[in-house]
Amino acid sequence: GNGLAADANGQPLFFTKENSSNGCLATVDVFFPMDPIWLLLSPSLAKASLVHVLMYCATDRWKHPYAPHELGVYPMAKGDGGGETMSVEESGNMLILCDAISQIDGNTDFVKPWWPQLTQWAKYLEQFGLDPEDQLCTDDFMGHLAHNANLSVKAILGLAAYGDMCRISGDTTNAKKYADLAKTYAEHWMKVADDGDHYRLAFDKPGTWSQKYNLVWDRILGLNVFPASVAQKEVAFYKRKLNQYGVPLDSRTPKSKSDWSIWSATMAENQADFEAIVNPFYDYLNETSDRMPATDFYNTQNKKDWGQKFYARPVVGGFFIKMLTQPDLWKKWASRDKLNPSGWAPIPGVEQYSELIPQGQMWSYTTEQPPKDWMTPGFDASKWKEGTAGFGTAAPDFKKNTDWNTSDIWMRREVTIPDAKAVDLRLAVFHDDDVQVYIDGVLAFEETGFITHVKPFEIKPDALALLKPGAKVTMAVHCHQIKGGQGIDVGLGQLVYGPTAAH
Repeated sequence: GNGLAADANGQPLFFTKENSSNGCLATVDVFFPMDPIWLLLSPSLAKASLVHVLMYCATDRWKHPYAPHELGVYPMAKGDGGGETMSVEESGNMLILCDAISQIDGNTDFVKPWWPQLTQWAKYLEQFGLDPEDQLCTDDFMGHLAHNANLSVKAILGLAAYGDMCRISGDTTNAKKYADLAKTYAEHWMKVADDGDHYRLAFDKPGTWSQKYNLVWDRILGLNVFPASVAQKEVAFYKRKLNQYGVPLDSRTPKSKSDWSIWSATMAENQADFEAIVNPFYDYLNETSDRMPATDFYNTQNKKDWGQKFYARPVVGGFFIKMLTQPDLWKKWASRDKLNPSGWAPIPGVEQYSELIPQGQMWSYTTEQPPKDWMTPGFDASKWKEGTAGFGTAAPDFKKNTDWNTSDIWMRREVTIPDAKAVDLRLAVFHDDDVQVYIDGVLAFEETGFITHVKPFEIKPDALALLKPGAKVTMAVHCHQIKGGQGIDVGLGQLVYGPTAAH
């Protein structure tokens, strides 16, 4: 589930791996649920689990005002390569964990080198966290959701956590500002999320519900943003929604996340309510014939429905979270960690994309099936429409200039390769969903599925050989829409290798 490494200064770097899914490395919403075990038993490992993200965001490689989703695919930490975007989710996660570390240290020495990044994330949550737009949260297997009440809780507590770090550092002005802001947001949240005996899944969806597991950090960190009655109303409601093996994640599914359920149970004020929510999962582990390591995703109604199962994932470190609600116990165990790492080595040089032929250019295009030779240089596309890329619908980190909302689009344009010799040429592509790119009729790149950032891709050798300095070539693209958002744009550039620039 994790890989432990030492950097050039001998300081620890602790990399999570997304077992049972896509193998992403240092995923923020994986080490967020993992870190309760390390906050308790080894704050040094908690620091080592997120320091690489802090360092990465302090370089000019990361250009966004929110925290990244991950740093690559295990075991290569090359930086966020255009994977899932969870802007509110990951920014809140980073601020909450940084405050937890600051509290157990009694100072902000660990986070001080990256204070500009923390401030930037707090400002992002201030603008977008109160009522999150249509985006993914950590429960991405449930799809995008706008006005997500639980995600808003995370943003509100992220703001409060930033204010708490200001308090610890002696900045009383900003400490008060963000504490007051979080409480103001919480008052609004309680009104728009209220659904009688519980709080909604989404602000605009009456009659829905979800586990508000993010609320547990209000108690752990002593932020006191939400009245205690909010968590208790939720806990009472969960007890009424119990299936044989636990509380479902929300009103859309019988499936549940065991780590989140234990977090929700930890919101309880008495042991009986805690056990009422946790014990059914204990029963599931005892009764299922599945003998893989403990899962964090399972069916609360059927011990034999393994379905999409997650095994041996770092997130089960979150099972330890209740122990963080007891300050004396937390301090007792955390104080045994004497390592106190500091002085991490700077990130080494990285590959960076240098644009040669930009995106956002004029293309000939059609949404009707063209002849088989549509991608070749001599094809007559004079009857096709013309439009400026990107083509598609609105999506985060994608600039749409021309509407495309059909199942398929075919595009082509002539480009001239710069005279100067370029090395390590790459296609810069945003695609949602399946895409094929051709150079003079030769397949240069293809990929299924979608990405959420423009990303440089390797070019197939036969097509790469056609991209000689000064050459005029036809670039042709086909994109096929499957579901959800859609978009396509293609450019050309090269990867260059050089040192990072820290803020």
